[in-house]
Amino acid sequence: MQAADIMTRNVITVGPDSKVREIANVLLENGISAVPVVDARDKVLGIVSEGDLIRRVDNDSGRRESWWLKLMAGRDPADYIKYHGHQAHEVMTRDPITIDEEMPLHRISTLLEKHQIKRVPVVTADRLVGIVSRANLLRGFSASEPDASVTADDREICKAILQEVDENTGVRADRINVIVTEGRVQLWGLVENSQEKMAVQVAAENTAGVKSVDNNLGFIPRGFGSI
Repeated sequence: MQAADIMTRNVITVGPDSKVREIANVLLENGISAVPVVDARDKVLGIVSEGDLIRRVDNDSGRRESWWLKLMAGRDPADYIKYHGHQAHEVMTRDPITIDEEMPLHRISTLLEKHQIKRVPVVTADRLVGIVSRANLLRGFSASEPDASVTADDREICKAILQEVDENTGVRADRINVIVTEGRVQLWGLVENSQEKMAVQVAAENTAGVKSVDNNLGFIPRGFGSI
């Protein structure tokens, strides 16, 4: 399996001028811990994580560091911007690590561990096409079998399912992760209710080439997304 087989394709993103509060709402409403910052051409400029926003909130709270910590740390203009900025391009982690669609799972796992990161954008021709998180990796490893292989047909099935969900079911495809191995489909992600869960399953079952569907979709908790 490669990145293309497990990545979340309908990636939630923000622009460089997005406000901090808007970004916080995006994270909460979608149950994600970070969001890529992209330009008009979908080039990845950076990532804003919960940690970035928490540091920003801690600074806004008025909490003061001791004088000796300030003395040791010095005065860093980059830190000042990150802690006091109000837009994505000011608080984001710049130039994040990215991977291509062909990177195998074991190399992605090693990359995340080496750099102590939880997710990595997938880029093709300098354009964001997906994102792989630790959860995606675990799902990919659980779906893999020693003699199983992902084919070009499997990838087309994945794209077809997501397109059907996005265009015809009323369910947000950016909350759905589809993994296909030899025609066997696994559905992951969050939906609003049982009707949405079944709609995604029906969309998968009706897609040409699908042999079976394992529906692991969960429900968004009540009150989720409020801020």
